[in-house]
Amino acid sequence: MYTTVHNYIKIMLQKIGVREFRNNLAKYLNATSPIAVMRHGQTIGYFLPTHQEPEKAELEALKSAAAKLDALLQEKGISEDELVHEFRQLRQQK
Repeated sequence: MYTTVHNYIKIMLQKIGVREFRNNLAKYLNATSPIAVMRHGQTIGYFLPTHQEPEKAELEALKSAAAKLDALLQEKGISEDELVHEFRQLRQQK
């Protein structure tokens, strides 16, 4: 249930250290996928790059990913609120 969604999201994210992010900010500003920024092994934030005029293919890929996530949540009987609540609980445990 949640683990499947959580693993799917983890696969999508590139994880980098805060120093790497800061030192190579220009590079990451041109990124096309989300980045988890880490400090001492803990996620401290996410960078979600956006572009002024996303390409049609990018929009379609994002819509497809959102539809897959919605279908997975529905298949497992998980609401968005439950997913957010469990995510917050896991963050507090770490």
